[in-house]
Amino acid sequence: SSSSSSSSALKMADEKRPFPTWSFDKHCETMELNTVADVSMSFGDDDSDADLIVIGLYGPPKKDEDEKEEKDDNDDEEVPAPILTGKAKELDSNGLITEILEENYKDFKHGGALGKTTPVMRLSTNGGKTQRIVLLGLGPSESTSDADNENDEEKEGVMAQIGSVLAQQCEEHKKVQTCTLVLPALSAPLKWKDLSTEFYNNLYSDNRFRTKDKIVHKAKDLKSVKIVSEDAAAAADGDELVKGKHLARGVTLTKDIVNAPHNVLNSESLANVARQIAEESNGRITCTILNKDECEERGMGAYLGVARGSETEPQFIHLTYKGAGEIKKKVGIVGKGLLFDTGGYNIKTQMMELMKFDCGGSAAVLGAARAVGELAPEGVEAHFIVAACENMINDRAMVPSDVLTASNGKTIEVLNTDAEGRLTLADALVYADKEVGCDSIIELSTLTGACMISLGKSVCGVWTNNDDLATALKESSAVTGEKSWRMPMEKSYNKQLESKIADMTNLGSRYGGAITAALFLQNFVSPKKPFAHIDIAGTAWNDAAGSATGFGAKMVSEWIARQGK
Repeated sequence: SSSSSSSSALKMADEKRPFPTWSFDKHCETMELNTVADVSMSFGDDDSDADLIVIGLYGPPKKDEDEKEEKDDNDDEEVPAPILTGKAKELDSNGLITEILEENYKDFKHGGALGKTTPVMRLSTNGGKTQRIVLLGLGPSESTSDADNENDEEKEGVMAQIGSVLAQQCEEHKKVQTCTLVLPALSAPLKWKDLSTEFYNNLYSDNRFRTKDKIVHKAKDLKSVKIVSEDAAAAADGDELVKGKHLARGVTLTKDIVNAPHNVLNSESLANVARQIAEESNGRITCTILNKDECEERGMGAYLGVARGSETEPQFIHLTYKGAGEIKKKVGIVGKGLLFDTGGYNIKTQMMELMKFDCGGSAAVLGAARAVGELAPEGVEAHFIVAACENMINDRAMVPSDVLTASNGKTIEVLNTDAEGRLTLADALVYADKEVGCDSIIELSTLTGACMISLGKSVCGVWTNNDDLATALKESSAVTGEKSWRMPMEKSYNKQLESKIADMTNLGSRYGGAITAALFLQNFVSPKKPFAHIDIAGTAWNDAAGSATGFGAKMVSEWIARQGK
């Protein structure tokens, strides 16, 4: 019959569909998530069975400036003999390690080039197994003059870089099932969590929208990594490796959200991701989703003004984490949740294909929520808040000249519908401040191109009037390697936001746009409450990779954990 053939055809269509997405009449309600690589990482003391051995080496101490100038003038400088210790010395019985080091001195500097590796060496064991050996540069060894320089930025990032290169080596050398990392006594801080986090982060591959031979599994045969420390005094803390993997799960979620196209990610599918975070948190996180009516009851006219253009109804996401012990601080973390930004009636004329990344703030906030739920820091209550919607065009969408009323009663003249993120954030900030009663609030958003022009693609901007909060964020930024820079809150620029018909406009003039955006947001948090706006417009997306960076999840997780101490 025609009905049976029709149902059969529908069934076949569903089976061929590689991922959940919309139909002609129905939006997508769920989003698949990637998992962190199923590779175990542990400490050990034996490397005899590993398929791949990566050996960390320090190079000679840094030369002083006079020696460096003399070297630059002498192109025929003699290659110094390497000084080997530990595993490298053991494997050099036939001189192979020394030969490799001398041949690659220009690039590797006997280990002095941090993060560099030598070409692979293949050695046969007594049991007839062939092992692959790679030497990894740990940077110059520490001289007496360097010993007291504990704040050296390069030192702080050494462990993260080791983890990153380790993952790259496991991916580069195919059919490796087991890998051992051999490290000497390290002068860098023993931040095993950083090593673990970056190892798993670098194995991330988003295969949700690929099929068949387009699917990429990084280091797909790898089962385990063992870390062997030649320093008997080194703290081999397996819990730190586990924490690093937890944090990587948060970063992975951040990437997944930003990478998802609009036909998959909308306000409802993001709300379901939030529910999943709570369900998988072992009871540490609770989830509340406010619907359209509940948002209207609270007078969220700024957020709803933007959401009117969306296909899906607004979903106001609120995740609550309560740590064990006495709660010392209740903090709010607000993320901009524009799941796609066309610009609205002030439509974008370029880069629209990248505008799925406009949810980078909400992605960082939800990624941090997942990580915090697994890391379980004590003494802090954290509220993760996202006003989710899209900025689209239809017969209901806001237009330039509309006047919106935010939930604190302030009125906003819409001069430009492409300055919409701050409108959704306005009501989210009022909610965190007044309804939740947070002691301090930070907010992350891909808010302005002006910030990208100011700070580029590697550094996010921080705007706050509170010096203590600025210091705390600076410290969290430094510890996690997610770079930030405090920017000015120039009060005289408030004049740019003056409206002739409302309390304020949603847009300043052409100059100082990142500052006026921060000044606008201040209107929706109590003046004396510590508040910081963090613009991650430049740092959320990697143009070369065509993928999300996961930026923000680590810094936010670290900041939250410090609030309970």
